[in-house]
Amino acid sequence: MDIIVITTIIASLFLVIGAAEPLAARLRLPYSVILAVLGVMIGLGATFFLRTSLTDALNPVAEAILELPIRSNVFLYVFLPTLLFQATLGMNLRRMLDDWVPILVLAVVAVVVATLSVGYALAWSSALPLAACLLIGAIVSTTDPSAVVSIFRSISAPRRLARIIEGESLLNDAAAIALFGLFMGFVMLGMPDPELGAALARFPMLIFGGAFTGWLAARIAVWVMALFSRHELAQISVSVALPYLVYIGAEQSIGASGVIAVVAAGLTLNLAAPGRLPPQAWANLRELWDVLAHWAGALIFILAALLIPRLLQEVRLDDFLLVGVVILAAVAARAMILFGLLPLLTRLKLSPAVERPYRVAILWGGLRGAVTLALALAVTESFRVPDGIQRVVGILATGFTLFTLIVQGTTLRWIIGRLGLDRLSPIDEALSRQVVAVALQTVREDIARTTENYDLSHDIIRSEAKRFGERLDDAVRAAEDSADILDRDRIALGLIVLAGHERDAILNRVRERTISARMAEKILPDADRLIEGAHSQGRSGYQRAARRSVAYGSAFRTAVMLNGRLGLAAPLARMTADRFELLLSQRLILRDLGGFIDGRIRRIHGRRVADLLDELLSRRIEAVETALEGLRLQYPGYAERLERRFIRRTALRLEEREYMMMREDGLIGAEVYTALMEDLSARRAAAETRPRLDIALQRTALVRQFPLFSEFDDRALKRLGRALEPRYVNAGDVVIRKDSATKSVFFIASGAVELRSAGQTWRLGRGEMFGQMAVLMRKSPRAEANAIAPTTLLVLDEERFRRLLDRSRALREAVRASAEKRGIDPSSLLPGAG
Repeated sequence: MDIIVITTIIASLFLVIGAAEPLAARLRLPYSVILAVLGVMIGLGATFFLRTSLTDALNPVAEAILELPIRSNVFLYVFLPTLLFQATLGMNLRRMLDDWVPILVLAVVAVVVATLSVGYALAWSSALPLAACLLIGAIVSTTDPSAVVSIFRSISAPRRLARIIEGESLLNDAAAIALFGLFMGFVMLGMPDPELGAALARFPMLIFGGAFTGWLAARIAVWVMALFSRHELAQISVSVALPYLVYIGAEQSIGASGVIAVVAAGLTLNLAAPGRLPPQAWANLRELWDVLAHWAGALIFILAALLIPRLLQEVRLDDFLLVGVVILAAVAARAMILFGLLPLLTRLKLSPAVERPYRVAILWGGLRGAVTLALALAVTESFRVPDGIQRVVGILATGFTLFTLIVQGTTLRWIIGRLGLDRLSPIDEALSRQVVAVALQTVREDIARTTENYDLSHDIIRSEAKRFGERLDDAVRAAEDSADILDRDRIALGLIVLAGHERDAILNRVRERTISARMAEKILPDADRLIEGAHSQGRSGYQRAARRSVAYGSAFRTAVMLNGRLGLAAPLARMTADRFELLLSQRLILRDLGGFIDGRIRRIHGRRVADLLDELLSRRIEAVETALEGLRLQYPGYAERLERRFIRRTALRLEEREYMMMREDGLIGAEVYTALMEDLSARRAAAETRPRLDIALQRTALVRQFPLFSEFDDRALKRLGRALEPRYVNAGDVVIRKDSATKSVFFIASGAVELRSAGQTWRLGRGEMFGQMAVLMRKSPRAEANAIAPTTLLVLDEERFRRLLDRSRALREAVRASAEKRGIDPSSLLPGAG
């Protein structure tokens, strides 16, 4: 076909793509439905003009459209990697990791259940071999999440629910395509009834082989992109090559799943690249992939829809019955997951509770689209698949796709309206009123400054100010006098607004480069958790998310274990340095929030809510300061180096701003500006490098700060430092359980611990010890010890503690005082304490 004709047709399709989006918005239909309808109309129109005797003028165009070189390989090797890779880059991956269990279980189990359900239903109702029926089941298991996710976002559905559906749909496609490749091999080999156990046994190799390939390739790509740190276009070009090379390499070289490889590569790049690339380069890279995926998704829908008339040209009456079987089996399988497995995961506390109306919307929103058609096309093109199976696969997959798009897609928004999901909840309505009131106050202040600058007529200003003031008064009154909002909901509203402002402050700091993009990737999920916690559980949810933001995670504890038992210090060094920088960044952001509370929130939510938020903010700042103090005690000087780095980065940002202003004012020319910016970029690259942290715990310096050991010389302190073992505990963790055997004494290096015994409570802080009574009395402890803040403990075993008592008068006095304070006779202790 002439390249000019192909180029003309493709360019015309881009015009169709451009018109489809506003048309979908106007008709209030999913974008994919409009694209599919337009594609079918173009295909039908071309077929009509080619076969009609009314005119021959359009025959060349019709022939060119119908003879476009559209093959399944175009979809699988060009469009599919683009869509999958962009979806992984666009994910809030750190937030999805919070829900990896329901996402993974729903994705894998949903695919297997749908494949088996459709496969065995077809095997029972048709003469097709089981392998072909399972192949059809795998093809129709792929879902298009865009319709449901976009509508959920437009109706303010819970963010966590939208993330789970988005992540489940992405992995759903990956798992379904992996199963498709498995059963396609059986069909081509002529194995009508494969052993299902043997088939599923190959499934892990497809998954893990592809995942390792994608991870390794992405790590290499990030390393190469970091080498090109001053060449943004080179970095973006590497990212464009990555998914296609990974897909082809996994499929053709090692026989693994190319889809899984692309997903793994995208997830790895999403996690690793923000910390290795300049913020603007990472933002531009994601914007480019957004455009590529938009085009690829639109083209794959239109081009696949063009083939629908061809796939349906041999349809028979009994094929409609089989299409109905596929529809019923697929819907039943998805209902089984949504109304059976999902509630079970909720009861096991592995998934958030999903209300029944949302589950109904997800069930009806399980649209199939271009991926399903592309897989069906791959079957119809394979000469190794019998003709009868080719025909049935093409018809059933196409018929089922048309049903989901035409019937479900066009009625999805109506279903959502009937379920009442398009109406805001009372707290969301109150939040919208609060937003309006805050926005109007800001607008009033900005307008006042604008009118002063332009010296407008005082009569006009008074007239417009009066009108605007009336609207502002109404908005403030509506925000304050919401009769249907309880006090706890008002507090939740204030917390949501505060957490939202915290998120905005983080983004502003990233744009100003006072916080690195890598740190922002870690802090932003914490802000999202604050918003969701306040929205779902009010003050308790906000506080739980706040405690989590400064807690030691499971990964940190694993790194501590690797360092202590295996001597692997690198993971702990990296995570400790990350924790240092994260806490410093959090402190920087939190200190900016006080002015927002005293200004915006106090004016809108009232003094009581503002005072409560001030108290909660003070507690968060105190928790961050406590955690930072613990790190400073362990690693003296490192926090100072990080703070110096922050000052240098701030100075560079201000210097860059001055150069830009001078360039805009014409004070310097382009040549001078370019030279200055190159020099500044080199200094910024040096300032971005984080100072190295020596993880060898400086226990001697830490132990020296304990008043209990003040009489020891340096040699004794070094021996003691080697004997003490560090332990990290989070707020709420139980250090010593009541009536449990313990043979260790604990010294508090940082943080705080609460002891409870016989209805009494004692709080211990830095420099104090506990556990000594149970050791000396050789009894199970009568007190329970709980950490009330992220705490660093130094642990000493019983034998060393007894030897230490014999040598330290200060320690014996501390033990005696502690016993008297708790009503224990010091004489009942062993002689070493006397």
